[in-house]
Amino acid sequence: MEQSGTSPRLAGVVHDLASEVVSVLRDGGHSSVVGGTVGTLADDQLGLAAVRVLGADVLLPSVLTRRRPLPDDLAVFQRAVLTFAPGATSSETTVWSHWAMTQTLHRLDAPATGPGAGPDASWLEALEWPKLAHQLSLLAALAVPGADSAVAQVAADRPVDVARGFVRAVRRRDWLQAAGVGRWLSVIDGVPDTLGLDTGLEFVGQMAGADARVGLHVHAAQHIRAGSRTGAIGTAGGRG
Repeated sequence: MEQSGTSPRLAGVVHDLASEVVSVLRDGGHSSVVGGTVGTLADDQLGLAAVRVLGADVLLPSVLTRRRPLPDDLAVFQRAVLTFAPGATSSETTVWSHWAMTQTLHRLDAPATGPGAGPDASWLEALEWPKLAHQLSLLAALAVPGADSAVAQVAADRPVDVARGFVRAVRRRDWLQAAGVGRWLSVIDGVPDTLGLDTGLEFVGQMAGADARVGLHVHAAQHIRAGSRTGAIGTAGGRG
């Protein structure tokens, strides 16, 4: 499930949920993500849909701070995984987004069905760099420290192309894509020093204003980069 084409009500809940994720990240992972947004009812369909739209990032504070999710967050997240399992006609990004959610549960030692092997990502390998950047931005929730997936490996193998995609998105004022791609750049090696990623991320965050999903990706990228400088966080694609 992707946010494009969603109802205004759902978009509003997604916005609020993304804002809560950023707030909990700033708090150090001590607060509930879903408590103030979708409540604790795992049968709240609008709330569950918002969790599915945001995907694995709902538990991002736990992933980055290495804290076990609070029970309410975990219950709603697990329910969303089970409720919105992809079907036979689902897009590649939907399949990967769902896999990222199951992988997150596995990483946090709370598996619902087990992550299994990652889906096929060969469709990404042959994409020209503008399309690659677009697809990676849709899958930015997979850009976490130590990510071990075929998508992360494609990004790790093409750092210059990913950097070009970041610059292109900034020039096009596509702040959500720029933030998602910038987040990938925070977890891979080989990013050109001339890119000025730290400055670029700050600029994207400022220009996006109140867009909570942009803020989430930017904040995540900055958190990851700060951790990598201290050696507390590794890189993606099996490189750290």
